[in-house]
Amino acid sequence: MRYTSLIKLTIVLALCVIVLGAYTRLADAGLGCPDWPGCYGEMIVPASEAEVEHKHYLEQRPLEPHKGWAEMVHRYFAGALGLLILIITIWSWRRRRDHYPQPVWLPTLLLGVVIFQALLGMWTVTLLLKPVVVMGHLLGGFTTLALLFSLLLIVSDRAGSYGSQGLRGWALLGLLVLVLQIALGGWTSTNYAALACTDFPTCHGQWWPQADFGEAFVMWRGLGVNYEFGVLDNPARTAIHLTHRIGALVTFLYLGALVLAMLRRGGDLSAPALTVAILLLLQIGLGISNVLLHLPLAVAVAHNAVAALLLLSLVYVNFLLWRRQY
Repeated sequence: MRYTSLIKLTIVLALCVIVLGAYTRLADAGLGCPDWPGCYGEMIVPASEAEVEHKHYLEQRPLEPHKGWAEMVHRYFAGALGLLILIITIWSWRRRRDHYPQPVWLPTLLLGVVIFQALLGMWTVTLLLKPVVVMGHLLGGFTTLALLFSLLLIVSDRAGSYGSQGLRGWALLGLLVLVLQIALGGWTSTNYAALACTDFPTCHGQWWPQADFGEAFVMWRGLGVNYEFGVLDNPARTAIHLTHRIGALVTFLYLGALVLAMLRRGGDLSAPALTVAILLLLQIGLGISNVLLHLPLAVAVAHNAVAALLLLSLVYVNFLLWRRQY
């Protein structure tokens, strides 16, 4: 069906946007363009400062074309994603008008989320990478992906047979635990705390080094501050890093227990349980590699991509378990 195929294409595009966003952030290209939605006043990145017509942008930031292109490619893909979600929303309402059993409020919610995402993208630049905005932008991307996948499951109705009522609450809590850990990962990245500890499993050779938790999680520090490369002292960054590690341990233990419970129930839950287990182990391995290998760009981007796939796997598990409501 063309409608279902469009949703699948949009899911792939949403995953690409998440990966490109991670690459842009981790390559320190979040301010590759000092303006929005263009770059130095143009929709195509100028090749050199001599080609910049609006010279006042150069006073804000010297031109680095490779960073500008990283940012603009991300914007191009995000714009295409927004356009496809608009088409899905309009198509959903038209299908409902033609008496299809079609959900319309989920696509409408998606459209609202992607509009807010565009605003967060703008504020990411205009507010100079303010951590709470960058983290919100990251979570908005993951939310968009999860809602698109949920829509696909609902309209395709291929989730399989009913799983187990006894696991519903545990699976829903597992999804929440993962979302909180993704948020912690975003906070770690946007505060440049990923390398606050460069050894594992200890940090600075200690199990509990000096850490400033009070300063680490201040969400708002006023306006006019440039947060590129971070503004926190090492103890605050260490506190963020330690919190992310603790969150990873909690997530691993909880989802591991959930996987074991699903495997014991068997049936249609076995394959999704194994998928969650594989992605969980891969994600933990990538996280440790980021520390020991000093945050190589490819590994760090993969860490974001696998987090997105792990989220989708848990959305699918929850859909299996709650399917009788649809």
